[in-house]
Amino acid sequence: MVKIADVLIFFIVYTILNGIVFFVYAYDKRKAQKNKWRISENRLLFLALIGPFGAYGAMNIFRHKTLKTNFLLVPVFLVLHIVGIMWVFTYFMN
Repeated sequence: MVKIADVLIFFIVYTILNGIVFFVYAYDKRKAQKNKWRISENRLLFLALIGPFGAYGAMNIFRHKTLKTNFLLVPVFLVLHIVGIMWVFTYFMN
């Protein structure tokens, strides 16, 4: 049986991770506006894979990478995470 404390720790870490991804996307947008060194698209996509809520939020708030075809994967990652979270809750809470 999973302890509530373990679930709480998981969601705290998950929230922090998504927050970091959000700020990395914001940082890259700021660098783009100043025509400075940027974070690679592959790295941004990897971060979106592990923190899609932060990536998706930053993409919409800052209008960053919204027209790039590769970044259409971000909503897919988001849906996969939602389904995964729902599965974890269903599996472990029964």
